[in-house]
Formats: sequence, C-alpha cells, structure tokens
Amino acid sequence: MHVLVTGGAGYIGSHVVKQLIEDSNHSVTILDNLSTGHNETVESLKKMFNNHKTTSREFNFIKADLADFSNIDKIFSENDFDALIHFAASIVVPESVENPLKYYMNNTVNTTNVINQCVKHNVGKMIFSSTAAVYGDAKESPVRETTPTAPINPYGWTKLMSEQVIKDTCAAHEGFDAVILRYFNVAGADTLNRIGQSFPNATHLIKVAAQTAIGQRNKMSLFGEDYETKDGTCERDYIHVDDLASAHLRALEYLDKNDKISPNIFNVGYGHGFSVAEVINTMKEVSGVNFKVEKVPRRAGDPAILISDNSKAKEILQWTPAFDDIKLICKTALDWEKTVS
Repeated sequence: MHVLVTGGAGYIGSHVVKQLIEDSNHSVTILDNLSTGHNETVESLKKMFNNHKTTSREFNFIKADLADFSNIDKIFSENDFDALIHFAASIVVPESVENPLKYYMNNTVNTTNVINQCVKHNVGKMIFSSTAAVYGDAKESPVRETTPTAPINPYGWTKLMSEQVIKDTCAAHEGFDAVILRYFNVAGADTLNRIGQSFPNATHLIKVAAQTAIGQRNKMSLFGEDYETKDGTCERDYIHVDDLASAHLRALEYLDKNDKISPNIFNVGYGHGFSVAEVINTMKEVSGVNFKVEKVPRRAGDPAILISDNSKAKEILQWTPAFDDIKLICKTALDWEKTVS
C-alpha cells in the first residue's frame, strides 16, 4: 500500500512512518512544510527505510504546504496514493485561544481540502489525527467515544469540525472510508532514541519537564492547583508515542479489511491517568534532578480530568499497548532531550 503521511516529519507522524517502514508492507510518502517537522527527522527515517528496503517499496519526502491548494492537487495527480494518514495541524491549545483564525485555517480548512483531494483522486482510505480536546470538560470519566463532544478551546473545535467533514464525506462518497483516532496526552520517544519530539517550543508537560531536568530551562510552570482532582492539579491519560503509532497501523489494517465501516471513531489512551504533580515527581525521580517548579494560575482551556475508555480500540482494532509505564515514558523523553540539547 502507498501511504501518504501529511505532517510525517513531525513528532507523532514520524513515529508512525517508522512503524510503516518496519512493517515492510508499505511505500511511504511524507508531505510536510517543516514548520514544526525537521529535516533531521526525515534523514533518520530514510536510514531506517534503507535498513528495511525491499525492491517493491519506496520512500519519498515532499516539502509542501497544505495551504497551497494548487500544488497539493498537483501532488495528488502525480502520485498513486492508496491511503492518507493526516497529521499536519497546529496543536498548541493556548495559542489557539490567542490566534483562533490560524487554527481554523490550518486545521479545518486545509483538512477539508486534503479530503477533497482524496475524493477527487480516488484515495479511498483516511486515518485522521484527532484529539481528546473534542470532549472539552467532560462530565464523565473515563470518556467513551459516545461521550458528548463539547470543546472548550478553538483547537478542539477545529478538530471536531474536521471530524464532521469526514463523516459527511464518508456518507456522500461510496469509495471513501475513514478512521478517526482521538488522541489523549502523547509523550515519550523512540525507545532506541532515533527520533523524538524535536519542536523546541513545545508545551507538552513531559517534554517541558525533561528540558527542565537537563537544564535547558531554568524552571517550569505548574498551571493551577485548585482543580477538583486528587491533588488539585490536572489529571491526564499519558500514552507513549510508539503505542499511539501502533494504533495507526491497526487502523490501516482495519480499513484494508473492511468496506463502508466508517467513519469509525476510537479513543487512543491507556484508560488511566496521572496528575501533573505526579508526572513532575516522576521526571524528578528518573532524572535524579530536583528541578525548580513555579506554581502559577490556571491556563485558559484546560479541563480538570481527561481519561480515556480505550476498550473499543482494543476490541475492534485489536490494538495492544506495549509501553504503559509512566517511568518509561518519562525516561525515553529525557533520553531524547539529552540527544537534541
């Protein structure tokens, strides 16, 4: 299968590409504008591909921006893609509150166009990178795929609106099927330390804690201690990036074996969570560094608790997580930061 991976030079996309390469059944084309992805990541993936190369497979990288509609149409016209895994998006929640138009244009508008290209050029399978942010401040925990969606920030709305575009397109076009994966809090890095989260200004808790542990930051912030949780700090479902990546390969197999089953939506998390304070203490433990943590007020758009019910993905996709260990997640993130610092 020839798989187009938009945003494949980024954090999650690169780990999915790695597993597509290791699976040995797929040709891969990465499309990325390198605004948050990196050439170094592409080069690392090329090396992995060459180590797994067979005569029937290809690995390609195209630098392009999804906002350039005419060029995207040309790329689809010149390639025979079988499936799309769509990551390319803006993902920083506080920034989405400050600059919502950037998020609606980059996330929803560009996603709508790439879906249009799939229909136009007969790319019949799509996996969409969505988010638990679509649930907002959910009234139940853990959240199920049937939990009402009510985003509390523009980022969540851009993803939910894209989900609706996918649903309507699947209903209208017989040859188009999709799986929507709602991610929980992704963290960690490749266990062999070849790729990881390279965006220097990332706001993800575990990356920030790792950067603080190695002295790249002189302190980190803890946003709010007055939530209705066990210790007053937000609780999240943290999933290792390689487990999240493996869910995409199971979803691709699912789409390949089934017709008109979509769009089907799956939560991808571990089904249990840790508080922000617990994660910070774990990073201090694995690093051996008692780094400085500054307690500051809440951020806009942060729900108190967000934990997944992952039973549907386990049952239908036959997805089996392998790295459900918060110490391992923190250690792989820490090891990667030591590499890129």
